[in-house]
Amino acid sequence: MSTSFKLHLFFLSTENHASSVMSAEVALQKFSFPFACSLKLSSQDNVTQKGSSLAKDPELSKLKENPRLVEQNHVKVVQAPVEYKDQVPESTKSPDAGDTVAIQLSVSAEASRNAAVARQSIAENLRVDGEDQRPAAKRQLSSESAAKSITAVKKSALRKDPNEQRHLQQKSQLGQRGQLKAALPGQRKRRKDLFKSSEVFHRLDSSVIKAGAELKQKCVYDVKTIVQSITQGTRNELEQLRAIWVWLCNNIEYDVSGYLGRSEKLSSPEEVIAAGRGVCCSYSNLCTEMCSFDDFYFLTDPEEFIDSHFPDEEKWQLLDKPIPIEEFEQRVFKTSAFFKMGLRLISPLHYYIVTDDGEATVSLGFSRPTTFTYEITQHQDLLHCGSVEQKESSNSSFGLLTVSSRSMKLQLLPPESDTYDVKLFARSENATTPLVWVCSFTVKCPNPRATEDIPENPFLSWGLQPAAGSLGVIGSSQSSEVVEVEDGVFDLVLKTCRPLMVLCELVHPQMEAAVAKCCLATQIQPESLTCHVLCPFHGFYRLSLFVRDYENTEVKFQNAANYLLHCKGKVVGLEDLFPPNLGSACGPGTRTAKAGLSRFSHNSAMVSTQQGKCNITFHNQQDLELHYVLSKKNICSTFPVSRYVFCTYTDHKVTLSLSLPEAGVYRLGLYARITSSEDFSPMCDFIVRNLSNQVMPPFPCVYSAWGKGCVLFEPRMGTLEPLSWTLFRVRVPGALRVSVVGEDRTDLKLNKSRVWEGKVFSGEGLQQLKLAASLEDSSEMSVLMIFDVKQLQKEDIIRT
Repeated sequence: MSTSFKLHLFFLSTENHASSVMSAEVALQKFSFPFACSLKLSSQDNVTQKGSSLAKDPELSKLKENPRLVEQNHVKVVQAPVEYKDQVPESTKSPDAGDTVAIQLSVSAEASRNAAVARQSIAENLRVDGEDQRPAAKRQLSSESAAKSITAVKKSALRKDPNEQRHLQQKSQLGQRGQLKAALPGQRKRRKDLFKSSEVFHRLDSSVIKAGAELKQKCVYDVKTIVQSITQGTRNELEQLRAIWVWLCNNIEYDVSGYLGRSEKLSSPEEVIAAGRGVCCSYSNLCTEMCSFDDFYFLTDPEEFIDSHFPDEEKWQLLDKPIPIEEFEQRVFKTSAFFKMGLRLISPLHYYIVTDDGEATVSLGFSRPTTFTYEITQHQDLLHCGSVEQKESSNSSFGLLTVSSRSMKLQLLPPESDTYDVKLFARSENATTPLVWVCSFTVKCPNPRATEDIPENPFLSWGLQPAAGSLGVIGSSQSSEVVEVEDGVFDLVLKTCRPLMVLCELVHPQMEAAVAKCCLATQIQPESLTCHVLCPFHGFYRLSLFVRDYENTEVKFQNAANYLLHCKGKVVGLEDLFPPNLGSACGPGTRTAKAGLSRFSHNSAMVSTQQGKCNITFHNQQDLELHYVLSKKNICSTFPVSRYVFCTYTDHKVTLSLSLPEAGVYRLGLYARITSSEDFSPMCDFIVRNLSNQVMPPFPCVYSAWGKGCVLFEPRMGTLEPLSWTLFRVRVPGALRVSVVGEDRTDLKLNKSRVWEGKVFSGEGLQQLKLAASLEDSSEMSVLMIFDVKQLQKEDIIRT
């Protein structure tokens, strides 16, 4: 169940004449009040209560008539605060008659009336109260215990000497904090001083849960039997306390219906145990936090307990400097998970926040890698009622969550003028369980900021993710803050500690997936990952990057980073986006290095030219067979686009020459294979942006016989003027004869530099010119390449 009634501490006493009150040193050091556990009382024992909170009004009337009530039960549950006062009995009994412990219950009629009013007030407060801005999780104080109090007076059956009486009086006053400090050596111990981890109780907890289940199955409701069973095998008072606490958490739940008066309250221990529920003044005296199997509430440090529980009396805060209720109600509500994860509040210090210029900021610190998310909803009075306490991810677009190495920051941007509830969720970085609720705030937004739509971020936070390091990403060129994109172009570089593969995703509220694909280009290098981004629209973009190990293809891509981009100036035109058929690897990188392709003239994937032509060179160390493809969307050209790229391969050096027919963005794809029996594998893509409007001529059409070592010096253009003489200079290794064949045949001469050269007449353009060679392994002439001859114009024909 999920309510937040305040915790009222409980005491158990069972019969054990030899130790009628256990010292409970551990409990004393923790809580500063006496705790008696597993003590056995004889049938003649009496306990006196003064000012007790009662479960039922008829019970109250009975006690008014008979203020001295002798209980036959072996276990008593008494509400805090408790004061033990050792007194010398007025009558003397024989030692073997046993101690007599009397409980006096004295409740005034005024206290009864106050209790009735308090119960009615609580029932009303649990309803929706829109005007009350106090957090509901802290507003529900126990009015019953505020109206009533208990004083337990312990009477001994034997007279004590004066020294012993003084000693007992000191013990009885341990409930007073000021006197507790004098009684205990040193300062009060914290939870971590008593035990390092709850794992030390694993065996005990399992045993208690098992024993409790067996007792419940056998319908055993006797308190004495239960206590003896669950504490069997305990070695000290700490383990006895733990055993009783674990049993209560697993067997007793809070009776909200009884608390609100909707059903009869259960008061006796047997009734509570049988029903498995109770209210503050009955057997369990537990609030919801303890009834939800939450280990944080076992011996909780007062400094942490005060964030969610406010005792009726100041001394039970157990703080060096007690706080007023006004400060308590302004504190940020923190769940037990907040402290378990070692989180700390940086800002704000109060739960209620008013936005400044439509923005509010929440910041938490942490000592261990932690994953965060959040939820922002319209305000409800009962903040935690009906809402989830676990969350898989965030689906809100009204905030920017960023996580650094030691802190997180949440910038909230409420969309409208309203009041909102904000819940933060967290989990350890390596955990696979859902994120759990850690704290809550209320945000009042008088004047929302006029903002553009922010795309949702399903990957928890902005910037590098907490798990990025374990994925191999060790740094980023961009912080987690919003990126202001200039001129519609943005480059992001992630530093890596090992070779990785990367996939990128770009999201804009108005952008379709097909357009988004043309806005991204990635370059994968052994020690870095580069993402080139184009922004064709104004507004906010989400850029997400996913990585995996380069070699391990069976592993799924995981989110490593998310960035919020804001473009409010110049944008990139849709016609200037990247080619739609780009590969996953652009530019030289890990793939080309593994294939032995190195020493690239252009280390970036982006190549720009203002003359309409350029050369890209690299070395082919493993002598791979290469293939290249040039493409452009919606190109207008007389010749195939493949005629505008020309390859020259000498020794290990490869030169790709480009002569581009029009301005725009081109894709140059490079492929390679080891043997002719294999398929070509993609090596990398270059993105070539031509800024020139000049129409450049194509290259000659090349055939397969043009191979390694062949070099075309002249002419470089693939189209020749008609009726003109053109000098041909070409190197063809191993050639016995090189000729140019058109309307006539011209044999080229081999000079001392091993270059075939000669002048060739182009003719009237009726036929193409073919460059052919007779190679060593064949007596036939093989065509190396073909040149086109322009057609004669009418005026040229008349002039001729």
